[in-house]
Amino acid sequence: MNCLEERILKDGIVKEGNVLKVDSFLNHQMDIELFNEMGKEWKKRFEGANINKILTIEASGIGIACIAAQHFGVPVVFAKKSKSVNLEGEMYVAEVESFTHKCKNQVIVAKKFLNENDRVLIIDDFLANGCALQGLIQIVKSAGATVEGIGIAVEKGFQAGGRIIRNLGFQLESLAIVDDMDSKTGTIKFREEQ
Repeated sequence: MNCLEERILKDGIVKEGNVLKVDSFLNHQMDIELFNEMGKEWKKRFEGANINKILTIEASGIGIACIAAQHFGVPVVFAKKSKSVNLEGEMYVAEVESFTHKCKNQVIVAKKFLNENDRVLIIDDFLANGCALQGLIQIVKSAGATVEGIGIAVEKGFQAGGRIIRNLGFQLESLAIVDDMDSKTGTIKFREEQ
């Protein structure tokens, strides 16, 4: 069992509706030492990939992506969920649906930060149905860039997202894959490593 799975068992809380609450260490309060170990693991799993940029989505993926980027020595670009006054120029836009927030958002990346020369590693905190990832993949493709791989902290293996993304042919590396969880008992079962 890896350090992320151990931490999920120790501090994760299973809520009704297939929600895994990990806000004490992953996506509200952030454990930087844990993020550093995750970054090291992704660097190992994507060894040999010619990555020159990491792409994530606002907001929970940003911290993880930034720490991971130190291991790759590359910048991080994050897709914004709303257009602000300081965003200028042409934009790549994709619509994504959030499993957690039960809403659709347009995500935006300025064209000046992503182009056909970029070889992108997508990083995010959770993978459930795969909608956010599909939106990020669409943005990378719109830029003419290449998705070199996808790193996910926690994948809900009992939902369709992982299967969908792998079937599209991408190297998807999830550090913890939850195959089952029960809100009544609080139990979490992880997928055995292949």
